Amino acid sequence: MPRALGAAEMEMALAGGAVLAAGGGGWAEHGRVLGTAAIHAGRPMLFHPDELADDAIIATAAAIGAPGDQTAWEMHGVDYVRAAELLQAELGQKIAGFIIGQNGMSSTLNGWLPAVMLRAAVVDAVGDIRAHPTGDMGSLGLHADVTPTIQSVAGGDRAEGRCIEMVCRGATAKISPILRTAGHMSGGFIASCRNPVTNGFVKRRAAVGGISYALDLGAAILGARAKGGRAVIEAVCAHTKGRILAEGAVRREAMRYTAQAFDLGRFGVGDVTLHLMNEWMAVEAGGARLASFPDVITTLDAETGAPVSAGRIVEGRRLAVLHIPSAEVPLAPALLDPSLYPMVEEAMGIALVPFLPRPTRS
Repeated sequence: MPRALGAAEMEMALAGGAVLAAGGGGWAEHGRVLGTAAIHAGRPMLFHPDELADDAIIATAAAIGAPGDQTAWEMHGVDYVRAAELLQAELGQKIAGFIIGQNGMSSTLNGWLPAVMLRAAVVDAVGDIRAHPTGDMGSLGLHADVTPTIQSVAGGDRAEGRCIEMVCRGATAKISPILRTAGHMSGGFIASCRNPVTNGFVKRRAAVGGISYALDLGAAILGARAKGGRAVIEAVCAHTKGRILAEGAVRREAMRYTAQAFDLGRFGVGDVTLHLMNEWMAVEAGGARLASFPDVITTLDAETGAPVSAGRIVEGRRLAVLHIPSAEVPLAPALLDPSLYPMVEEAMGIALVPFLPRPTRS
């Protein structure tokens, strides 16, 4: 049956989503603003896709950009609602529910407020269980479809006149870069609503149960906090079947922001090197790949167990590097498509495709 999402679930979503943010995925403060607004405006309800009609229209509520320490972004809860309104008006049909493109420090809650305001469901499915750099990675495989779809954005820095509203029609792979450019022009981070599909499509293509996964992980974290940081790290590892790859003082080896709204960087922790493209994408040591997207890779404060985003890393802070193999999490089938990765590989200067898990036979 549908699950009511209240203040307790908001804290679970923030805690679990922060681990799945993989070094990116927005800000916890932003997520708390979104969740608080939603539960005060109404009562968001989480529906499993099996509880909705197959022909119900589901859209993806997402944020686009790199809200790190190198941009002055501005995003409000009403921006997510406005983006959904723009898409629904262009579609000419009611949106019955919202999924998210990814879990994250704020993105696990991206669908709550538009769902309340448009009288729709929060659907327990995600485009990717963890945060990722490109919209195509959370598009349920639509990146490979030339059929036109709809994507909208809203938001931006009001004081500098950067607030943007835009609706685009076209093939997902062609218009996703346009929206990312809008995110850059808005100040680095913008709300979006995109890719309306049927619920039957969601059931086939999404990582079903992805929001419940974040909530359950968050509950395990909250239950361990009173026992200290080490207990939190142990609880995360036990719940996710993950392990700590390295621990030590962090070193920022390289970091830059691009006009495509990407943070690109390389960090060292102990004996390992972490590669960043908005989120942690790979871990290497001695020339060997220890973890690679779509594995979950997260940096945790070694003392408190709290996830630390790349944008808030302070040189010398002691971190633990968590690795959760992709085999241990709900995974959207599209993430195994090699065509998603050339642009990411070129930007980062490392290979990802050779390390992708092999698709399972259905």
